[in-house]
Amino acid sequence: MDAPFSRTTTFTSSRSDMASTINVAMIGARFMGKAHSNAYLQVGKFFDPAVRPVMKAVCSRDLAGTQAFAEQFGWERAETDWQDVVAADDIGLVDVCTPGDTHALISIAAAKAGKHVFCEKPLANSLADALKMLAAVREAGVRHMVNFNYRRCPAVSLARQMVEAGEIGEVRQWRATYLQDWLVDPESPYSWRMDKSIAGSGAHGDLNAHAIDLARFITGDEITQVVGDMKTFVEERPYPDGSGSGVGASGAAGAKGKGKVTVDDASIFLARFAGGAIGTFEATRMAPGRKNFNRFEVSGSRGSLVWNFEDMNVLEYYSTDDPTARQGFRRIMATESDHPYVGAWWPPGHLLGYEHSFVHGVYDLLQAIASGDDVAPDFRDGAQCVAVLEAVEASVAAGSWQNVAAVE
Repeated sequence: MDAPFSRTTTFTSSRSDMASTINVAMIGARFMGKAHSNAYLQVGKFFDPAVRPVMKAVCSRDLAGTQAFAEQFGWERAETDWQDVVAADDIGLVDVCTPGDTHALISIAAAKAGKHVFCEKPLANSLADALKMLAAVREAGVRHMVNFNYRRCPAVSLARQMVEAGEIGEVRQWRATYLQDWLVDPESPYSWRMDKSIAGSGAHGDLNAHAIDLARFITGDEITQVVGDMKTFVEERPYPDGSGSGVGASGAAGAKGKGKVTVDDASIFLARFAGGAIGTFEATRMAPGRKNFNRFEVSGSRGSLVWNFEDMNVLEYYSTDDPTARQGFRRIMATESDHPYVGAWWPPGHLLGYEHSFVHGVYDLLQAIASGDDVAPDFRDGAQCVAVLEAVEASVAAGSWQNVAAVE
């Protein structure tokens, strides 16, 4: 078999004649699999990573479907047994794009096999599993990253730089809303995302996980206490038809009747930060008209920043340092070459999209693999996010504020 690291000649005159490569195996071939595949395809065309990905194997349960996926996206081979893939001698990086209940199993096996690990969010369905994953990658000494892709939208990275530079002063309040509407219709079919044993939670883990990570990233602070509430508005949903689309463990393709929804449709919580700020978080799949309304507003002693994924290239900035007659929110179009990541892409004003955030993440991971440096968000960041998610669920059960476990 090919070695996981090899040397290959490149033919781009502006780049080094010889570039290291790493063979990648991706487990999972649905929505996230497409986004990750595109990132591997694009990263070497626009960036110059010190190590370049070779799309060696993609793995999913359905062989015919996986073969078609491999052909469409350029993977060299299709597999159906993730254990064989993880153990293969020719794999250096394992990319985990499966539902949350398998993240720990696959990631720990990959780490024990000496493979670097790239895992989708949330890192795990429980803090206990997340901590086991963190211990495994640390013991193996491999690079590890969890895919909180919104960090790598240029406007979001710019917001982090501005907060870090003190441009809004002391952070006082954080407000996050992540609104979708794809489950408003009670006849929307049942899927694995409605099964707590597979998904871990509903809108809370799927959407609030992103908001929590953005809060930690932008403010540079930790959430220490939470209190929240959750609601399941539609408690049963019809099993999908014979297409098999979205089928989870609780319902076979073509099954009759309805499946019980065991996750939340909506989740809200309040938060206290270590540095004294307070925050609000709202996540729902039941907001008619909202498709992917991922928005945050952070208020400081000298200004505010606002970002919304539905206008992802724009960062709004208000500064109290401006003359009184000139104060107001300004729109910063984060498409200049000196904005984070943008210099690799298009001329100013040519907008970036959702897929670019994945390319940026893959680039940063490849750079870390080449250098041996840590990369963020890593599994500790992922575990800290799970700690917040879990504390919110505990607060709902107890009806009171709960402390968030600190992950070291």
